[in-house]
Amino acid sequence: MTLSIDAATPADVPVLMTLIGELAEFERLAHEVVVTEASLAEALFGARPAVEAVVARSGGEVAGFALYFHNFSTFIGRRGLFLEDLYVRPAFRGAGVGRHLLVHVARLAASRGCGRMEWAVLNWNRRAIGFYESLGARPINDWTVYRLDRAALDAIQAPVPKP
Repeated sequence: MTLSIDAATPADVPVLMTLIGELAEFERLAHEVVVTEASLAEALFGARPAVEAVVARSGGEVAGFALYFHNFSTFIGRRGLFLEDLYVRPAFRGAGVGRHLLVHVARLAASRGCGRMEWAVLNWNRRAIGFYESLGARPINDWTVYRLDRAALDAIQAPVPKP
């Protein structure tokens, strides 16, 4: 298998949309997808890019992708890298594509001086958990992830009463 991993370009936006849709189906979260080609292109290539992505290809066929962005740790005093999504198409699973994508992004984080690299995995995705642990990743069980969704962000706009 000939595998290449390259930074996404604007021409990759349509295929990234397809891959995001496939990932959402796999994660049973397709009902949450609201991204558009325009919003993804803006996030990746706009005046202030929010994320970066790489695309894996095997023999010219798209095999998967990884999408990531920088965060910051006040304790370490350095930026980190958060891997938002790593997805490998079913036909390419078990062939090392996921490992290559993860290693590619980890090396990028190291070359940028990041203090750490983190990501989330669904609790039911035992195959992914086993894969990550085989690479030396460990779960952070001391923390619980919280989220304000768009509706909560809109609701929180009300003035906060002064103490």
